Amino acid sequence: MATLRFQALHDAQHRSMQTIEEIQRRSALFNSNVFDQQKMEQYLTREAREAIHNAIEKGANIDRKIADQIAIGMKEWAIGKGATHYTHWFQPLTGSTAEKHDAFFETSSDGSAIEKFGGNQLAQQEPDASSFPHGGIRNTFEARGYTAWDPTSPAFIYGTTLCIPTVFVAYTGEALDNKTPLLRSLQCLDTAATAVAKYFDKNVTKVYATLGWEQEYFLIDKSLAASRPDLMMAGRTLLGHASAKGQQLDDHYFGSIPTRVLNYMRDLEQECMLLGIPVKTRHNEVAPNQFELAPIFEEANLAVDHNSLLMDVMDKVADRHQFKVLFHEKPFAGINGSGKHNNWSLATSTGVNLLSPGSTPMKNLQFLTFFINTIKAVHDYEELIRASIASASNDHRLGANEAPPAIISVFIGSQLTHVLDELEKVTDGKLSPQEKTELKLNVVGKIPEILLDNTDRNRTSPFAFTGNKFELRAVGSTANCANPMTVLNAIVARQLMDFKNEVDGLIDTKKLKKDDAIFNVLREYIKQSKTIRFEGDGYGEAWEKEAKKRGLSNHKTTPEALKANLSKKAVTLFEELEILTPTEIQARYEIQIEEYTMKVQIEGRVLGDIARNHVIPTAIKYQNLLIDNVKGLKEIYEADFKKVAKEQIQLIEDISIHISKINQGINEMTQARKDANKLKSAEKKAFAYCNTVKPYFDEIRYHCDKLELMVDDEIWPLTKYRELLFTK
Repeated sequence: MATLRFQALHDAQHRSMQTIEEIQRRSALFNSNVFDQQKMEQYLTREAREAIHNAIEKGANIDRKIADQIAIGMKEWAIGKGATHYTHWFQPLTGSTAEKHDAFFETSSDGSAIEKFGGNQLAQQEPDASSFPHGGIRNTFEARGYTAWDPTSPAFIYGTTLCIPTVFVAYTGEALDNKTPLLRSLQCLDTAATAVAKYFDKNVTKVYATLGWEQEYFLIDKSLAASRPDLMMAGRTLLGHASAKGQQLDDHYFGSIPTRVLNYMRDLEQECMLLGIPVKTRHNEVAPNQFELAPIFEEANLAVDHNSLLMDVMDKVADRHQFKVLFHEKPFAGINGSGKHNNWSLATSTGVNLLSPGSTPMKNLQFLTFFINTIKAVHDYEELIRASIASASNDHRLGANEAPPAIISVFIGSQLTHVLDELEKVTDGKLSPQEKTELKLNVVGKIPEILLDNTDRNRTSPFAFTGNKFELRAVGSTANCANPMTVLNAIVARQLMDFKNEVDGLIDTKKLKKDDAIFNVLREYIKQSKTIRFEGDGYGEAWEKEAKKRGLSNHKTTPEALKANLSKKAVTLFEELEILTPTEIQARYEIQIEEYTMKVQIEGRVLGDIARNHVIPTAIKYQNLLIDNVKGLKEIYEADFKKVAKEQIQLIEDISIHISKINQGINEMTQARKDANKLKSAEKKAFAYCNTVKPYFDEIRYHCDKLELMVDDEIWPLTKYRELLFTK
């Protein structure tokens, strides 16, 4: 093992830099492998194009005859680009993507072959539903499920395969994927937000949720990563002593990108351009060998698809460059973990960002309407937001090294805090002409200040307003964006519906003018949601106490957090909005809770294996060397040997203590796993793994890491932190 470690290190240090072909202009490459509007103009009839447009904009069904036309055009384009196969590309509840490739190939009765792809193959397929997570919805003998084309996300070619984005549902109709509830939530949000936007502009016909994700990740040399069983199987280091140099000098963040990494980034960006993923920003992140890339904002459904596709592309491109991408939220202890910040906003069909302050009092009243309603939604459903970002891996990240804490709060900056405080003080529920003017001056006149406050944002805030959008910073880097976006869309849609009902009620019953009715309701919302707003340090013990006083939840572990999904409040929300049925909610809970258990179980097994089969034998081997050394000293120094060999003898004893503690920890952890496995309830099993199995990890790791400092570096079997983090 030690030989493997040093060979891997040698290979990494002497690896030749990858050369890349000259990169064309991005504008020329962009969407080359996407069946976008330009390709449709070339390959589809006007009737077919209109059918797709109506499906996207109005949710209209596409007739099967039209689907045949679309399929023929799509096939001709794909084959012309070198595609040989097609697949329904979907996002099951594994958190990753899935695909089954079929060739554009069929034989006829006369023995000849043709390339065939029709409307039936485009619109629907039947993958095995029992082999994907289903939370008990399907039995093994009830395997049928359906994938159905999502025309709102364009087809694309990856490699030699035409990929058709689809939803995935059970034979009985329940959603078995991340996309279906996301699409339902987007439709709800569109309906609710459009109705409210019409208060300010009657020309608004549709409101889109937009998403800009920021993907953080680590790049580790592939051969070095392969020498670490924990990285390969658990995605994170389960042991390893901190490097003397970490991120304390702040010399990596925004630093010069290493040449080998830059070659990888260029290759990745070229692939992204071909696939229509509009990546724009790249930079070094805070931790050594940590990086980030971010795209231009897109419609939320397309953005989610692009992020899921990106993670697959990143893996494949990394392999070409002899890298291993680590998406785990906390692959290394003691330094920054990785998040996937979800920047969310609302845009109208008229091209207006509803979360951007405007240049007139009316535009600012519109801004404040959507701004305050979003804050109120997060206030009312903060536990559901926390549940949406819960995972075994994200538990390691939340609350440490610049990551947000488990307490959900909203940061809006000092200027907007002042604006809301001033609006709250208006007592008569009406805005005078002078106050409307002040509303304009207080917001628009201070826009540079607002933007400045929020650019230097509170990095410990889970949900922060950053100028013209809200940033959900608590999403983990491995997560599919669909889940938190579905929840955010749903709670804001519910809140906007309630808001419109209240405003219309005041207009109808109290005969208030529209602006006064809107302001009256907003003022009450400011008061009601004040407890969710927090501008300070999210890590302090004082905030935990204050949050408890305010009635905010603090679910530090995934099993605790996920229970919010089964609350009457959550079930009512999703059922009334027709986003998820009670059966689908229960199934998803079962899947998430079982996934948590399995991930902790795998980590426990891997840790036990490494500690017992790699660390302990190496420690004993080194101990034997010390014993031989002491024996030699005894022969030379005889009576004085204890004095001469004092340090060696102490080291031998210390190694024995650590070996004993590791063995004891592994035995007790194994027994705790066995006890947990006997539990019938998936929920109880998850809590048992969380509370009785997982605590052994740190104890075992502590003693393994102590041995790493004692044992001769030449025989230590595992690639060390300093090698993983600082090998370029």
